[in-house]
Amino acid sequence: MYWFCILLLANPFKFNILRMVLESGLFAQVVLLILVFFSIFSWAIIIHKSRVFKRVDSHTRKFLKTFRKRKRLSEIYLACMGYDRTPLSRMLEVGYKELEEVFKEEVRSNKGINIDNERLDDIKATMDRIGSEELEKLAGRVTFLATTGNTSPFLGLLGTVWGVMDSFASIGVRGSASLAVVAPGIAQALIATIFGLIVAIPAVIGYNHFGNKLKATGVQVDNFSSEFISAVKKELHYEKKGLYSTL
Repeated sequence: MYWFCILLLANPFKFNILRMVLESGLFAQVVLLILVFFSIFSWAIIIHKSRVFKRVDSHTRKFLKTFRKRKRLSEIYLACMGYDRTPLSRMLEVGYKELEEVFKEEVRSNKGINIDNERLDDIKATMDRIGSEELEKLAGRVTFLATTGNTSPFLGLLGTVWGVMDSFASIGVRGSASLAVVAPGIAQALIATIFGLIVAIPAVIGYNHFGNKLKATGVQVDNFSSEFISAVKKELHYEKKGLYSTL
């Protein structure tokens, strides 16, 4: 929609275009108002999600760098909690607390620290669930862009068809099929199609862009739970007592 406003300002016939919009029929104006709503809401989502994913990407890079640089899980936990914009932060928090509960149970049993693969699989499943929930939050309202991209061209086409039909109806009323009679109505009708395309194009681009971002984040989420369990196994193998003393 902003592109269209720029075109209006740059167009030497802008007043004619504006007049055609204002002189359009009631049905066409309603369609244009709906398209304006779709455009405003879509651009609000695009701007908001761009900022959100920018912070997510930044925190995820820093989080993974910190996670892989540290050796002890207690150090990792404390160092990574500051990167709360990434879904991995919430996964680490839940995974670490689950691991802490398992260690407390092992200590109370007085049988030494012996965490089997089944317990680790439970922790991984919990982390995967939290990761899916975080991805769902990130994906919120992105589907509206797909709805806008799919619906707006058809709304514009509907307004155009209605306008063309009205123009042809005026031929019967005036009893003339000259270009001077038909052209203004058809030109007004085509405005709706232009609006529909201008609204749809950025929405489709935004939806595809954020869809790729979500896929990339989803891969990181899937990999991180396995990476966390590998870190747990490694520390259990080399520093069982040290790990317990830090939890």
